[in-house]
Amino acid sequence: MTPFSSVKSLLSASLAAALMFGAAHAQAQAVLRVSAIPDEAPTELQRKFKPLGEYLEKKIGMKVEFTPVTDYAASVEGLINHKLDMVWFGGFTFIQAKERSKNQITPLVQRAEDEKFKSVFITTKKDINKLEDLKGKTLSFGSESSTSGHLMPRSYLLAANINPDTDLKRIAFSGAHDATVAAVAGGKVDAGALNISVWEKLIAEKKVDPAVVRVFYTTPGYYDYNWSVRSDMSAELRKKISDAFLALDPKNPQDKAILDLQRASKFIPTKAENYTAIEAAAQNAGLLKK
Repeated sequence: MTPFSSVKSLLSASLAAALMFGAAHAQAQAVLRVSAIPDEAPTELQRKFKPLGEYLEKKIGMKVEFTPVTDYAASVEGLINHKLDMVWFGGFTFIQAKERSKNQITPLVQRAEDEKFKSVFITTKKDINKLEDLKGKTLSFGSESSTSGHLMPRSYLLAANINPDTDLKRIAFSGAHDATVAAVAGGKVDAGALNISVWEKLIAEKKVDPAVVRVFYTTPGYYDYNWSVRSDMSAELRKKISDAFLALDPKNPQDKAILDLQRASKFIPTKAENYTAIEAAAQNAGLLKK
């Protein structure tokens, strides 16, 4: 073999290796890794996301993989540490991710319902009819990092001059909205606070009897959930994802089935500024350090 042919072979091998590496890298990038805060059972989250994931695959031309996480903090860390590309956050979890990443998280879309989201307080006790009646009672929140299952209910309790940590007999954290309902229905706590959307879903599915477990207080509206991505995601991919969500049309039966699973009438654009009230509420409640 001549020196020239040796160099030629070496260059060919290098080029082949580079092409293989590039192909592998492109393949790795051709997967959109998605997750969601675990505010419901993992099986329910998977069921809700499957048709949406299949729809997104067709719209953005990438494989979409849903990976459940163990807790709210894991969803934040997964996005910040590049193990996830897109996450369904609650308003408070989004603020935590924004703070942890030094503003490197971008909210893309939210449901129309998330402009004026609400929490409900529920009970089986006849002597609990307003927030003030919770004094000396036991109460379950959802996850500590939940907007609708902890932060905002706590905020409205404080506004009613009730400090959950000192005025209640005991507070508990169930970890998820459906678990809060189960705790109240099972008599483990006197009352509970949760996301109104999950409450309405459980009523519609007849998984809870509203004659036994009833709502005694509904909060005013506030901004809540959104789909967020890392800010270093390409503008092209961000636009494809946003456009896909915004194109979901309730008049189209297939799209309506996806929207119904997401408990959404439609998706609309959102921005970080929408969540300043959530950030203020978290600071006032001592759940977010200034």
